[in-house]
Amino acid sequence: MVLIGTDPAAGGTRVERTMVNAVFEGGGVRGISLAGAVRAAEMAGVGFHRVAGTSSGSIVAALIATGYTALEMKDIIQSTPFRTFMQRAPIFNVRLIGPAVRILMKKGLYAGDALEDWVARLLAAKGVRVFGDLPPGKVRIIASDITNGKLLVLPDDMADYGIDPRRFPVARAIRMSTSIPYFFDPVVLRQPLRTRKARSREPVRARFSYIVDGGLLSNFPLWLFEHDAADGKGVPVIGFQMIGRSEAKHHRISGPITMFQAMFETMLGAHDERYIEEQNWVRTIRIPTMGVGTTQFDLSPEDSAKLYDAGLAAGRKFFGRWDCRTGKLRTEKPFP
Repeated sequence: MVLIGTDPAAGGTRVERTMVNAVFEGGGVRGISLAGAVRAAEMAGVGFHRVAGTSSGSIVAALIATGYTALEMKDIIQSTPFRTFMQRAPIFNVRLIGPAVRILMKKGLYAGDALEDWVARLLAAKGVRVFGDLPPGKVRIIASDITNGKLLVLPDDMADYGIDPRRFPVARAIRMSTSIPYFFDPVVLRQPLRTRKARSREPVRARFSYIVDGGLLSNFPLWLFEHDAADGKGVPVIGFQMIGRSEAKHHRISGPITMFQAMFETMLGAHDERYIEEQNWVRTIRIPTMGVGTTQFDLSPEDSAKLYDAGLAAGRKFFGRWDCRTGKLRTEKPFP
């Protein structure tokens, strides 16, 4: 699909863009590397028809859907101190027992409200609050319902909870997708009335659903656009994946909290790999992340810049072999 439009990053210059559907992997603070790869796509004359993502990938996807350029995303991310997202009441900072008590009471070390508010402000600056403010199907976000044991594709699956998908806040969907288990509080949804009537004898807690990070079930949801490809709409699919899992990473486990963190990061590295190998029509940009951890919220400006540059380099290498006219690589060899 080819579209004639303007390039905001080039002062509104009229350009011809090849449109793709893009899927962004989750990876915590390493998400700035995705912005670098997006910049490479812009430089190659590639635009985004539809976008999807998990966790930090959902943030990048939503920002693209609302009109942010890669350079704007870079400036936003590099100027944001991620430690400000790690908020909790002072009483829960009491050494040793404070964090443990908070997990027991709130199901997470940190609230997650600060991250949601940050995203909401960014989207509001572009006139977007709910999914209805965007074209239908423009962005899809993955989350996990651990109460009912199912994967959620937002906003559409909000209908299962009696909520109008078009009226659901985009920032709240991102909050769900980024709620790393035991790190951020889960988002709690009330079960729809028709479900609760059938369970009237169950304890009150069973009338609510706990929603956490989409990476728990699919951290790199390339399958989301399978239907589009099967329909023959001519929109190629490109995946943006953060790699570095080939090198074993040592996790220092000193208690249940660090154990859960190590388990989650290990789990993210194992998802969706077989699927990627089996789907020849999907092309994936593989971005090295240089050992930066998913929850390394004290990321230095130097490491942030290196991640962005790694994404830019990986993207330029990919698009150097990509034919914009056909939407395919110029060679069928697997991309390294």
